[in-house]
Formats: sequence, C-alpha cells, structure tokens
Amino acid sequence: MTETTSQRAGRQHSGGVMAETPAVEDVFDDTYEEKAGPKPARKLVWRNITLMTLLHVGALYGLFLIPSASMLTYAWTLVCFLISALGVTAGAHRLWSHRSYKASSPLRVFLALANSMAFQNDIYEWARDHRVHHKYSETDADPHNAKRGFFFSHIGWLLVRKHPDVIEKGQKLDLMDLKADRVVMFQRRHYKLSVVIFCFLVPMLVPWYFWGESLVVGYFLPGLLRYTLVLNATWLVNSAAHMWGNRPYDQTINPRENPLVAFSAIGEGFHNYHHTFPFDYSTSEFGCRLNLTTAFIDLMCLLGLATDCKRVSKDTISARKQRTGDGSHKSG
Repeated sequence: MTETTSQRAGRQHSGGVMAETPAVEDVFDDTYEEKAGPKPARKLVWRNITLMTLLHVGALYGLFLIPSASMLTYAWTLVCFLISALGVTAGAHRLWSHRSYKASSPLRVFLALANSMAFQNDIYEWARDHRVHHKYSETDADPHNAKRGFFFSHIGWLLVRKHPDVIEKGQKLDLMDLKADRVVMFQRRHYKLSVVIFCFLVPMLVPWYFWGESLVVGYFLPGLLRYTLVLNATWLVNSAAHMWGNRPYDQTINPRENPLVAFSAIGEGFHNYHHTFPFDYSTSEFGCRLNLTTAFIDLMCLLGLATDCKRVSKDTISARKQRTGDGSHKSG
C-alpha cells in the first residue's frame, strides 16, 4: 500500500530516525465541499459576550493598577504569562494537537496545569477544534474561519454558535489518542476546578502571601490582565497570522509568516510554515528565533523530559519553497 503524506509525516523526526506514532488528522482535506445554499443564521451566545466584555473591562482596570504594583509582581505576571502560554503552545498545540514530540509524565502534568492556567478550553476540546481547523482550514468547517473577517477569526467565533459543519466534522475525527491519554482526560474531568485554582487563585495569592501585594492588584494584574493578554496573543494566530505576512512555503493557502504574532505568541506566528508542515515540533524552519516555545522544548529534550521531536529536512523545505512559495524567501 502506498504511504500517505500524513503517515510519512507522523513517522519522521529530527534525528533522521523513523519512529512510529499515532496518525493525527491535521492535514488539509481538499475533498471537503461547503454545502450549497444560504448559510445558517448567526446565533449569538450572550453568556460568552457578557463574560468576554467583563473580562476585557477587568483587564483595562488592571492597566490602571500597574503603577501601584511592585517589581516582584511585574516579574510574577510575566512568569504567569509564560507558563500559561506554554500550556497552549508547547502543550495543547504542539504536543497534543499535532503529536510533534513526546513528553515524559512530569512534563505532561506540568503542561496540563499550565494549560489550565491559560483557560482556553480543556486540552481535549482545544486539540479537537485545532485539528478540525487544520483539516478544513478557511472553510465553513473551520471553527475560526478567517474568510469571515478579522473580528470573527479573532474573538467573534467564541461569541456565536458553531457552524453545523464544525460540529459535524469534529465528531468524525479519530481522537482515540486523546481519549487514551490519562493526563488529558484527568484534566478534562477536573477542568473547572483546575481553572479556578491555576488561572485565578494561584496568580493572585502568590504575590499576596510571599511579598505582601494587595489581593486587588494580584487579582487584576497576574490574574485578569495576564489572562486576557494570553488569550489575545493566541487569537492573533487565528486572525492576524491568517491575513498579514508573506507566504514563502505555500502561496495557495491563507496562513502567513507574521513576526509580530510570533513574538506575542512565543513562536506561533510562523503560520505559513506551520500549515504547510503541521507535524514539525518547531512550527518554523528557524529554530529558536522568535520562538520561545521551541527553546523550551529543546531545553526539555536536553533535560531528558522530551524526545522524538519531528522535523522537516532542509531539502524538503527548499523544494517546497521553489514549488509553491510566493518567492519571498529569495530576499530573506
């Protein structure tokens, strides 16, 4: 039987040695066709609209509290930002959505806790929606279809009911690897409690207990403001990185290389590369450049906590640039 592209991708990693891993449905399906006729009516989810409005108002209030915070609180806010961002980038995204590397049990537990600190749906739901996004990118079956505009792909998709095709395609994905993962399913069972503890209580109570910061500052700075910044950094990958930037690897798709998004989302803005080679653990051909997540995974490999990082060969990257790129690599 001829091996498919996704099967080959699932067996290749940086060392040039092939290692069998479960197939992941993250390769674009060009056989999907959007249904003819009028689009379903847009149904607002007022609960989400209210909560997101209150969250961003709270984050704005947090900005006014910055002058009253101590330097230790600034540092703690940055630490919480990085931990929660890694819970999305190194955890829900690169480890669990794409299976682009393997992580030891201690690292998996850390990333699951960090993911709860990020509060962007549990790992199982995040990975399911992300695989649907890759498989049906920029179609009705894409949860945050960028063809529906910046606002929709950034935050609007969370404020309305999902398109029926998103639900239908999500239900048809093979997610047995996630269901068999004890860390993923434990987090899913206890997700609400873990969010209360790690997204809100820990960021607020640590500065109060250890260096006497006020609970108000602790709640609004490392709590709400940090949480809101991580959310918007993640959303920029869905919106800005699908609209602005060059396409050196595949000019036939919308995702772009966007350095500003790469900086804010600690490495997730090299999006044309990522959608061209979704199985690459670095999501970029440039290693750790503007890519703290790759640096983190490399450190975990050095410590023996991560292994089998999948990588695309330089020859494959060069050939793909020549074949489908927009030519921008020639000047870079």
